[in-house]
Amino acid sequence: MELVIENLSKTYSNGVRALHHVSLRIGKGMFGLLGQNGAGKSTLMRTIATLQDADQGQIVFNGIDAFQKPQELRKVLGYLPQDFGVYPNVSAEELLLHVADMKGIVHANERKEHVDALLQKVNLWDVRKKRLDGYSGGMKQRFGIAQALLGSPQLIIVDEPTAGLDPAERNRFYNLLSEIGENTVVILSTHIVEDVSTLCSEMAIIGHGEVLLTGKPDLIEESLDGQLWEIQVSKEELSHYYEEYKVISSRFHLGKMLITVVADDIPDGNFWKKIPTLEDAYFNQLSKNKKLLSA
Repeated sequence: MELVIENLSKTYSNGVRALHHVSLRIGKGMFGLLGQNGAGKSTLMRTIATLQDADQGQIVFNGIDAFQKPQELRKVLGYLPQDFGVYPNVSAEELLLHVADMKGIVHANERKEHVDALLQKVNLWDVRKKRLDGYSGGMKQRFGIAQALLGSPQLIIVDEPTAGLDPAERNRFYNLLSEIGENTVVILSTHIVEDVSTLCSEMAIIGHGEVLLTGKPDLIEESLDGQLWEIQVSKEELSHYYEEYKVISSRFHLGKMLITVVADDIPDGNFWKKIPTLEDAYFNQLSKNKKLLSA
């Protein structure tokens, strides 16, 4: 089971280059697509989901060409878009039964059994009769996953699924996505580094429509071991350090500004060694192209 994306490019009519020669091979499990807003993630997700065409390139999943046979791919696809709308005046149970019917589960008993199982799986069984406009953000996202799982898809795409969720709902969502990813190909598109570091065994960083880096999150982190240094600075000193060193990020800790620098050796005795994280690797990759950081 593998999704193969080769040389995919897309430029919109207004001249915006959304994708530029994107190539990826994605196997079973959770795959994280990490990038800033506007990096091209949603364009790539919509293209894989057969909702828009590309200018060039190819997408093939298990022998199904997405551009030649989009209907065949849709039969094995589950999709949770970034902006997932629901009908507010119906219940989760009613809407899932309706979507299941549209997905081709025509027998009423089979449809009911399938929907009931999904409502249990996403922990919405107790509120299945409740109108969707009364759901919290996390509950709506769990409902979104339920509709994406209708028909037991082999390829699942979730676009920015944890944006706006509180920590408790995010943890519930992590557990759900982790379970789903055991037997299917799941692509998680996000700008939240924690989503990828928590869930994904493989990942890619995308920026300005190009794949900047691919690999395993832990190995990407380890690649910076011994090269990261941190120091506390004042706001007045900040510009000096940006001019003198390769600063990849700055943050506040207990009201104090800390900056992270990449260097082969400790810059001076005022710095201390920093244990690398996936976020450091992400910022380091973006810093290699200044236009990405200023975008």
